[in-house]
Amino acid sequence: MGSVIVVGSFNVDHVWRCTELPPAGATVAGQYASGPGGKGFNQAMAAVRAGAATTFACALGDDAGGHLARTLAASEGIVLHAQDSSLPTGTAGIYVDARGRNCIVVGAGANGTLDPAHVVAGPARAGSGDVVLAQLESPLAAVAAALAAARAVRATTILNPAPADAAIEAALLHQADLLTPNETEFAALLARHAGDRVDADVIATLDVARLHALARKLLPHGSVVVTLGAVGAFVSHPDAARRGDAQPAYRIGAERAATTDTTGAGDAFNGALAASLARAPQAPFGDHVRYANRFAALSTERPGAAASMPVHADIQERFPGQAAPG
Repeated sequence: MGSVIVVGSFNVDHVWRCTELPPAGATVAGQYASGPGGKGFNQAMAAVRAGAATTFACALGDDAGGHLARTLAASEGIVLHAQDSSLPTGTAGIYVDARGRNCIVVGAGANGTLDPAHVVAGPARAGSGDVVLAQLESPLAAVAAALAAARAVRATTILNPAPADAAIEAALLHQADLLTPNETEFAALLARHAGDRVDADVIATLDVARLHALARKLLPHGSVVVTLGAVGAFVSHPDAARRGDAQPAYRIGAERAATTDTTGAGDAFNGALAASLARAPQAPFGDHVRYANRFAALSTERPGAAASMPVHADIQERFPGQAAPG
């Protein structure tokens, strides 16, 4: 059994809940709460709660936010590999409406100082059975260093190319064994790297053959998992490397959930996918995706980001008789 190493961001989330998201120039009433977040920390929390030994490589300020990250990592059993920064710990402003939809503004702070040398040193050094997971809220040089070091020792690399507006180069994409965009990110990557202009709103409606062709153009030698929210997920493998699956491309439906807040749902999916792969690397890939779907569905039934992550026992209780990898 391998471990999960997450390279990414920690933010202190400032969350406002309101009936409708405010349009430009408007003021609306809402309820405020604060808690831990950042795509990297959300994914690390998902991975450890899904049952994988987890290390989180990040950069933190010498402030209350940095203290919060250290305290939470210790309480959850996450090995924290933190670089000290002179900048404040990252922050995010999150607005959530009554239907669970959100919009987010992120202030990188210390996250923007993460150094490539730090992410491949000490506790963050990967082994051949490990899974290394990264996103794009950290400097791209640090992300590239982490993925390159992982591939050098034959660890599995997952790149979650979020947020969608990150100016990612093709060389970084090709460091990923698995690429996990949502519809918006997939559309942005296709436009930038494959020359295909596809409206993000129609991606979920495309048939398997069309989606497979687009994924193969984007990442010819790696697998692509496009998360489709309430529709589920789409999987595309290179024909010669199906990761235990019978088909090179297929859809997996979403699980039903009483959704209250979708913040962090994509992070829940990615962290759980990494954990499942680390726990049972020989299982068919589709089983890992189904597990990640279930984990993400349960995360939407709770408010918040990192704090909303379920635990492995929750998945077993909610979906009895449906074996999870590992």
